[in-house]
Amino acid sequence: MAGLIPFNKKSSNALSTGIDDFYSMFDNFFNDGFWSRRDLRGDTFKVDVEETENAYIIEAEIPGVSKNEISLDLEDGRLTITISHDESKKEEKRNYIHRERRYTSMRRSIYLADAKQEEVSAKLEDGLLKISVPKKVREVSSCKINIE
Repeated sequence: MAGLIPFNKKSSNALSTGIDDFYSMFDNFFNDGFWSRRDLRGDTFKVDVEETENAYIIEAEIPGVSKNEISLDLEDGRLTITISHDESKKEEKRNYIHRERRYTSMRRSIYLADAKQEEVSAKLEDGLLKISVPKKVREVSSCKINIE
């Protein structure tokens, strides 16, 4: 898309009046990679939820986050993943002109209808948090109803 001009713009009088710089600005803005990547700066993290017969498997992409920056809570069937990521480092002897470090806090909640509180496990490996939440065993019961 870089440098592309719609065919109807090429022949218009708009280009001869200096508006072509305006169109180029839009091309440059949308092509600099800003829209093509997801990161922890201005976005939340991706979450996949899979349901098996016996458990829910949740995978969350959280690159650059360590396990001590993650909090997991399961309450009344609602799994909450909270991340508090701090990139700031105090360095006394350096004279920075520009520095980009940030603090990011994100939270995602997922309702799991039959979640069992016991035996929940989680593992963080290579930026992927994998959580396994067992399901409660439902007792199937039925009864005959008489009609009056």
